[in-house]
Amino acid sequence: MRVAIAGAGAVGRSIARELIRAEHDVMLLERQLDHVDSKAIPEATWVHADACELALLEAAKLETYEVVIAATGDDKANLVLSLLAKTEFGIRRVVARVNDPRNEWLFDPSWGVDVAVSTPRILASLVEEAVSVGDLVRLMTFRQGQANLVEITLPGNTPLAGKPVRKLDLPRDAALVTILRGGRVIVPQSDDPLEGGDELLFVASVEVEDALRAAVGV
Repeated sequence: MRVAIAGAGAVGRSIARELIRAEHDVMLLERQLDHVDSKAIPEATWVHADACELALLEAAKLETYEVVIAATGDDKANLVLSLLAKTEFGIRRVVARVNDPRNEWLFDPSWGVDVAVSTPRILASLVEEAVSVGDLVRLMTFRQGQANLVEITLPGNTPLAGKPVRKLDLPRDAALVTILRGGRVIVPQSDDPLEGGDELLFVASVEVEDALRAAVGV
């Protein structure tokens, strides 16, 4: 997959390294010349360009990429790039970094954003997840489909203990995607039994979260 990343700071470089390890084709766009260092990640294509300038994005052939990640430290720049990527270049998937949580409401499909990633929110969610048993914790929002990745940790005395996954009466717009049990990551099958302490990860629309809580007895 071809992925263009705007912002070659610590965040952008880290993302680039992970994607290259996964054998993706990566381009890094960086406005500040002193941040352009092809020796740091020689496998990436480096471009000195302001990601908010349409002509420079055209010169970088942004339309040939499948995913754009707006990872600069400036929310305005991330929004402008997201909109340009979606409307001018028809990019299939646009992921944008939210630096200031107060701006998070702007990062939606009207600005071309498919997935908004807010580091403060993720960290807060992880803290919540670490201390919350028997409650629903939102880990990530998928803006395009108005759905969330949510986590529910079953209490030790859950009435679901020993029951197979197929017994979960989930609402229509919710899906169990993973069970975390100790050090294991379990792709749930219909006959897999549930246990107290299981961390259940669901993708669910906002409207059915209350029904999801009820389905797992929390």
